[in-house]
Amino acid sequence: MRLLVTGAAGFLGSHLTDALIARGHQVVGMDNFVTGNPANVEHLRDHPAWSFVRHDVSTFIDVAGPLDGVFHFASPASPVDYLELPIQTLKVGSLGTHNALGLAKAKGARFFLASTSEVYGDPLVHPQPETYWGNVNPVGPRGVYDEAKRFAEAMTMAYHRYHQVDTRIVRIFNTYGPRMRPHDGRVVSNFIVQALAGEALTVYGRGDQTRSFCYVDDLIDGILRLFERGSSDPVNIGNPNEFTVRQLAERVIALTGSRAAVVERPLPTDDPKVRKPDITRARTTLGWEPKVALEDGLRRTIAYFRSVTAG
Repeated sequence: MRLLVTGAAGFLGSHLTDALIARGHQVVGMDNFVTGNPANVEHLRDHPAWSFVRHDVSTFIDVAGPLDGVFHFASPASPVDYLELPIQTLKVGSLGTHNALGLAKAKGARFFLASTSEVYGDPLVHPQPETYWGNVNPVGPRGVYDEAKRFAEAMTMAYHRYHQVDTRIVRIFNTYGPRMRPHDGRVVSNFIVQALAGEALTVYGRGDQTRSFCYVDDLIDGILRLFERGSSDPVNIGNPNEFTVRQLAERVIALTGSRAAVVERPLPTDDPKVRKPDITRARTTLGWEPKVALEDGLRRTIAYFRSVTAG
């Protein structure tokens, strides 16, 4: 197949691109490098199955030739990014999704939306099933990301129902692994970078909020299964094994051999207290569940950060 991946130079977009090419597909990558990293796709520069277009998907998208699928992964996705880029985040979630859907419709291509567990907000239901509608503050600082993704889901379903576009929606829970940016503000990368530098690890509040961490290889496997044999219903992809943020900090300290302390900082506004996917739908419809244990994934991720921060 010939496939478009928006946000192809991002953490997830680049791993997805590698997996698609490994399966024999041709990939057109699109990114404007606002948060994407050119180094993530540099190894593909001369690959015959790869081509790249530098472009902002919030403006009109056109790709010459046929397309069988459009993966819309373009968006700032960490709190640091979307709090610094609130307008761009809203635009890529609304205008960018509209443009990508329009292209999929014009090409007769399957459309795949990378949504997020953030559509559940600070959840009042735990764990979160796809049937839960969420508890989102639309006017809080995190609303620019949460509501952009909720709008993107609504737009995707409108194109599915009104224009009969073949669509998929994945709700991605906390994912980590190589190619994360060292200072993207996500908790795994924060802790690893701080530990390797011998700095204190920063937790917010007492660090008793919980998260579920999925290794990137598991996530990409779920995404490919959903694209190939899923339906239009949203599907949670994430690891249901739940840890407190403080427990994560302690694991990172042990695995890096650091002697760093853990320090507490005030909780950010609207920071979710719990986050855990109900993956019943992924298990039953896709035969998917995560395989990589947290310690194994952390070891691989720590090795990556050692390599990029050396010197």
